[in-house]
Parts: sequence; structure tokens; C-alpha cells
Amino acid sequence: MIIARILGTVVSTQKDERLHGKKLLIVKPINLDGTDQSGYVVSVDTVGAGFHEKVIVVSGSSARLAEGNKDCPVDSAIIGVIDEIDFVD
Repeated sequence: MIIARILGTVVSTQKDERLHGKKLLIVKPINLDGTDQSGYVVSVDTVGAGFHEKVIVVSGSSARLAEGNKDCPVDSAIIGVIDEIDFVD
């Protein structure tokens, strides 16, 4: 699992039929202190997350096991919205 911030949406009119009705969001992985990591990921939203929210993202087979993704060709899914992070290093 990774922590990420939602930065945008992806609209795709031609896609695998199993992805119809799925909301695709662009997320940017972040560090625990909220600073950005490099790169972006397109993830399927399973929790109704919104712009700039911090979220929990899973990848690989875990993404396909997320709610509503069974048998979908996804490699990344948003499975939670983060309310707060308490961390001591």
C-alpha cells in the first residue's frame, strides 16, 4: 500500500468493457510528511475520493480484489481516504 494525493481525472471513451462505470483518477505518491514522490499513477476509485484528498492505494492483485474490481484489468485501486496520519520516527 502507498499513500498518495489525488490530482486529476482520466476520461476514456474507448476502454475494456469491464472498466465501464469505473472512475479513474490520477494520483501522486507522497511521503509520510506530505511531500511529493516522483511519478504519477492512474487508479480506479472504489471509495468516492475527491480532489487533493490523501488516499490509500494498492496495486497488483490487491487492486483486483478491491470492491467492485473482481475480474477487472486494473493494477491500481484507491481503497481508502486518509483522515489523519500520526507518525513518530
